[in-house]
Amino acid sequence: MPEEIITIRLNKSVVKALKQIKKYPRETYSEIILGLIESAKEMKEFDKFAQEAQKTKMKELWHRGNYSAWDRA
Repeated sequence: MPEEIITIRLNKSVVKALKQIKKYPRETYSEIILGLIESAKEMKEFDKFAQEAQKTKMKELWHRGNYSAWDRA
């Protein structure tokens, strides 16, 4: 069963921006938007990883009582 198609309203500036990031001429707006969604998910996962690494380093520094190392963390 094919996916249902809907219509959305976009500002012309948004359409222009979407056109500028096309990977190939016949790429659909749906494909572009799905790619942006995937990138956002990946960035969210990276942010979680970075926060965990930072939390671990902060705990290590606080545990040692070496607060001067914070500038180099």
